[in-house]
Amino acid sequence: MSKRKIGLKELHAIDGDRGVAVEQAVGAISPVLARTLVEHGFGTVFARAELGRRERELMTVAILGAIGGAEPQLAVHVEAALRCGVEPEELVAAAEHVSVYAGYPRALNMLFKTRDTLAEMNVEPIASERVVTLNGRETLVSDSGGEGEPLILTHALGVDRRMWQRATALLARRYRVIAYDFRGHGHAAGMDALFTLQDMADDLKDLMDVLGLEQAHIAGLALGGVVAQVFARSYPQRLCKLALICTMAKAQDAFEIRARAGLEEGMEAQIVPSLTRWFLPETLAANEWPVRYARESILRAFPEDWAFAWRALAGVDTWSDLPEITCPSLLLAAEFDRSATPAMMREMAGRMPNATYREVAGASHMLALERPAEVAQALLDFLGD
Repeated sequence: MSKRKIGLKELHAIDGDRGVAVEQAVGAISPVLARTLVEHGFGTVFARAELGRRERELMTVAILGAIGGAEPQLAVHVEAALRCGVEPEELVAAAEHVSVYAGYPRALNMLFKTRDTLAEMNVEPIASERVVTLNGRETLVSDSGGEGEPLILTHALGVDRRMWQRATALLARRYRVIAYDFRGHGHAAGMDALFTLQDMADDLKDLMDVLGLEQAHIAGLALGGVVAQVFARSYPQRLCKLALICTMAKAQDAFEIRARAGLEEGMEAQIVPSLTRWFLPETLAANEWPVRYARESILRAFPEDWAFAWRALAGVDTWSDLPEITCPSLLLAAEFDRSATPAMMREMAGRMPNATYREVAGASHMLALERPAEVAQALLDFLGD
């Protein structure tokens, strides 16, 4: 196979029809540059499988931002990066990384050009973030803003607020969507003592106080759903509607086992058992952003935070409180969830006087990562009912 044929294949995969147009435009002036662009740049370098197309485009965006003066090409490659599976948040992170090695002026130019390109492509804006202090501890909050009713999203154990980002883009069209990092997760990592589910529910109440929210809808997945239940028990007057997703109301022996495993074996050893529990095999095989993000979250976690969180979850005792949760509630299960099975979720719904049960077919535990559009639609249907 000729280098030209290989190069055109790669060029089209990355830039679509625009790539062919660029080759033709360059060829009209310099056939030499057009030929080397296709045969060497794309037919030789880009075609090598040591780096995937996604990784190459993310590198290209960072390099163009770092050298400066290549804003037209930067815009082209921001679009190409999105086409190859790079997330908008990763492009922002690339600009932040460039600031360390190439300085703030070029990083800012890169950031603004990225923002403008995303807007031209009608990509949903990234929620603003700010650091807040909850009960004496810093955490990071993302807030879509707007005039809609507030909807607070609480995340699963081992990840952070970003697990909701794909669903947020859909939910924020109607609601003010807020997500934050739990103790021992994300920006709030590095705990030095055990904490409880009540501590986490108190943090949620403090968050609402800091943001000036008298009431809010709350949706939580797994650990986030348990915290939401404790919050509903402790502060029922602050809650409008409640959505519990792939969660539980009783402790399991596995929680303490996982806590000890993190401390004794380290976080790398937790990747395989966690990801295979969280995602379907086909999702793992595709290895798109949700899986890459979850893997990196586990790997970067402190073993102590991991153990603290599992031991907090081992304190779940909300089963007897479920009949007292009288606000409108949605219990959303995943068909192949082994941690919070549909049977468990259906039984929980049966104990709640104003609950609706729904199930997502062909999905596993990390529902907001694996099927964000279906989760968002289920929440929109429920909250708007």
